[in-house]
Amino acid sequence: MQASGQTTIDAHAVVLTTDIGPNTVIGPFCYIAQDVTIGADVVIHPQVTIYSGVTLGPGVEVFPGAVIGKEPKGAGALARVPVFESGVEVGAHCSIGPHVVLYCDVHLGERTLIGDGASIREQTRIGSRVVIGRQVTVNYQTHIGDGSKVMDHSWLAGNMTVGQDVFISGGVMTANDNAMGRAGYEEGAVTGPTIRDGAVIGAGAVLLPGVMIGERATVAAGAVVTRDVTPGAVVMGSPARVRRPISAEPEGGTPV
Repeated sequence: MQASGQTTIDAHAVVLTTDIGPNTVIGPFCYIAQDVTIGADVVIHPQVTIYSGVTLGPGVEVFPGAVIGKEPKGAGALARVPVFESGVEVGAHCSIGPHVVLYCDVHLGERTLIGDGASIREQTRIGSRVVIGRQVTVNYQTHIGDGSKVMDHSWLAGNMTVGQDVFISGGVMTANDNAMGRAGYEEGAVTGPTIRDGAVIGAGAVLLPGVMIGERATVAAGAVVTRDVTPGAVVMGSPARVRRPISAEPEGGTPV
């Protein structure tokens, strides 16, 4: 191990930046590019790759195999040309799980957890105290507010907005293109759902393009939402229909 002050860098790591705070530990076989800023008390586990322009706040922990700052590549196959700025901002005390991929132009607020194997695409903004579960995909230009939770294996479409204190259960699917790619990509025409503050989405629900889920609404497990849900409503079924206002829930709540 090589030590500089109170910072420890494994001899098998390639670290090109010198902007590293005290009490930071960098494990073996990491690659950290120039123009990376690493705060104090950061732990970077083995085999992590961090590209130029990334900033890690104090107290961040990055687990093995994670990639931070990946540049999106269209490879000539995408209808949408990726748009992004270089760099990633990871707020203080975030936890980045094993094999997470954070693309360029992603911002995370403080104390946010990104679970194992999650993929966060470019132009995404995620607030503070957010949980992104294991194997979740968050597509391009998606905004997630403070305190929200997205559980394992959910898929959030591009151009989607999730408010504050939203709960999205496991296996939820969303969509942003009613033409399913046949019409190509036109900015403004391809739009994911909007989920307002305090809403709850049950396991395995499907939200179709452009629908609005109102504040504190509940979408039951397995529901297919094809149109807007009014604030406070409880919807169930396929297609989802209003069953009762949230104030009329039976004791124990609505199963989600």
